[in-house]
Amino acid sequence: MKKYILGRFIRSIFSILAVVCIAIVLVYTLIPREKIFNVDPNISKLTGDARTTYMYTKWRDLGYLDYQQQADMCKAYSDDYTSCMAGEGDYEEVVEAYESEGYTIETLKSGLVFAYRNYTIPELVGRFFSNLIVIDNPSAVQDASNPDLERSYYIENGPNGIPALKCTGCQYQYQLYVNGSFPFIHQNIIKLNFGISFPTYSGIDALEVINKGQDKTASEDITFPNGTTGNSPINLYTCQYKATSTLDHIDQSHFDDNYANCSYNYTAPAMTTLSYMFGILSLVIAYAIAIPAGIMMARKKDKWQDKLGMVYINFMIAVPSLAFIYFAKQIGLMFGLPDKFPQFGFSDIRSYILPVIILALLNTASIMIWIRRYMIDQSNADYVKFARAKGLNEKEIFNKHILKNAIIPIVNGIPSSVILCISGSVITESVFAIPGMGKMLPDSINAYNNNMVITLTFIFTALSVFSLLLGDILMTVVDPRIQLSTKGDSR
Repeated sequence: MKKYILGRFIRSIFSILAVVCIAIVLVYTLIPREKIFNVDPNISKLTGDARTTYMYTKWRDLGYLDYQQQADMCKAYSDDYTSCMAGEGDYEEVVEAYESEGYTIETLKSGLVFAYRNYTIPELVGRFFSNLIVIDNPSAVQDASNPDLERSYYIENGPNGIPALKCTGCQYQYQLYVNGSFPFIHQNIIKLNFGISFPTYSGIDALEVINKGQDKTASEDITFPNGTTGNSPINLYTCQYKATSTLDHIDQSHFDDNYANCSYNYTAPAMTTLSYMFGILSLVIAYAIAIPAGIMMARKKDKWQDKLGMVYINFMIAVPSLAFIYFAKQIGLMFGLPDKFPQFGFSDIRSYILPVIILALLNTASIMIWIRRYMIDQSNADYVKFARAKGLNEKEIFNKHILKNAIIPIVNGIPSSVILCISGSVITESVFAIPGMGKMLPDSINAYNNNMVITLTFIFTALSVFSLLLGDILMTVVDPRIQLSTKGDSR
């Protein structure tokens, strides 16, 4: 068993890497890189050299190519920077050095040159994975203006009075801490780096876009590290090191060290949290409706209960999801429910009722048909005939024997259903203008937000692959007869 799980885990990792590699190749080689500026509001304000410099800088930041301005070229290869910048001295040798390394040299209208080299496919993939995992440590911060920075770990109470692992010299001050927010135990030691988002949510870390709170900042009374108190939205657990040269008087009035670059608390949950809330609530309701209905249909096969259930199933399967959503939305309007999520906002329960019910109903048909099918199939098994021969009534047979076996295939899909709730519902979130994860991938594709596309591809692939593994393991827990290990493997 252990050997099988380890093998599946390793194969899962390779599957994720393969999918992400394909996504990187598609995004960076088949889509014209000029398209990333289609919805960039800044590009239309620039002309001439400023526009060219801006474009190549963005391409470099996003990992398309290596880009060097003349100043960079002269600093790297010239012994006389001033004469090199004037196009004299060893300027020609500097240009030839870059050309010999595969760079293309182009000249701006100002007469200055720049060099660029497109990354090859192995370089694109290698750069992505080499920068993917970032491990914070006491040597992470390199600040020339603070040469005496102490570098060590230590234990100290956090803002909530609970002991936390803190660090000086690390990028994040709080390395490991506990608070009342799910998943309750948090860490800043290991981070995944998917690059920055662009052009939408420009300049923000791709993971932060989907994990940070939304709506307005939420202020509360806090005690700052230097002992002063105030009403602030700052989340002290997120504070990162800020170079001494960039500290301002506000930082110095609140902090007694350089860990002054902090994120804010918000009144509304993050995209991932919001989508998960909708997904879990709708999933619970769907199973609560579908399982009893499927059992009833199986017990009353070919009777009016079964026929009515089949009418419902056929209706839900035949009607397009979008049409059903708008139909249900019109019914909800008759009861005073909002047709758009922002109408009442995050804090009003009425904002959640209609989308949750719609998502639940959309999932019921498939669960009902499979429960019915598995139970009818099991009802013809020999153990059921034996139970009837012993005199057990039909209710006992269905609830204690048939359901126990029929539910096993359904159990296999539960981890996927639960875990993939985080991905959100594209159609429902779009119709109700819910700021969740559902719209992120199509919106990112339409905006040519490459780093966001790759980030979401990685997340969704990883969740899908590992949820399948969890489903198989859960089946062995429900039914000990199922063995995942190969013959002869008892471990």
